[in-house]
Amino acid sequence: MRSKKKRFEENAHLDTIIEPGKDLFKTVKGQWHTVFGNTNPLHLELACGKGEYTTGLAPHHPNVNFIGVDVKGDRIWYGANVARKQGLNNVAFLRTPIQYLEEFFQEREIEEIWIVFPDPQPKDRNEKHRLTFKTYVDLYKRLLKPGGWIKLKTDNTLLYEYTLETLQQRDDIEEIIHTPDLYHSDFMPEHFGIVTRFEKKFFEKGERIKYLKFRFTTP
Repeated sequence: MRSKKKRFEENAHLDTIIEPGKDLFKTVKGQWHTVFGNTNPLHLELACGKGEYTTGLAPHHPNVNFIGVDVKGDRIWYGANVARKQGLNNVAFLRTPIQYLEEFFQEREIEEIWIVFPDPQPKDRNEKHRLTFKTYVDLYKRLLKPGGWIKLKTDNTLLYEYTLETLQQRDDIEEIIHTPDLYHSDFMPEHFGIVTRFEKKFFEKGERIKYLKFRFTTP
């Protein structure tokens, strides 16, 4: 197993990883076509970890560019190497905290956002760190194109119910679709059989997998 230091060294030479120290890290905003060599729609996976959804969805949507976002470079290394080995030219990774997304994307530049098994931040004092907290949802609204979906997949009942309640209290949500039991719903085809390591772990413990997607009212 490669050490973290070795992974970081390899990341520095991978054009598909945008991270501090690289020229594109400061200039990629509005210039993602230079990374992918096309102007196809951009889909994000936030807090992507090893990029299981980024690399899992990409083969099914060759005309979409997928960007996994995470703050951990050693995690991104895994996803970048899966993409390289599979020849996925529509995959890239961005190393940054989620709250700084506006430094890398223009308004209405993103077509879809996936949030897959994020840290639920269960303690009340950490509510503002939940990726479906109001300030994050406001951020996504600025970045998304009209009609773009935000999709949440989680095992955590608290986060699922919190997100649903938070969205129902807003006056700018056009549509919310949700299920507390994804595996026994009509939404399984949207996931192409992708099962993350966290998903497998929690499902085997008896947790039901929850799924929620929503979009904002079109201006």
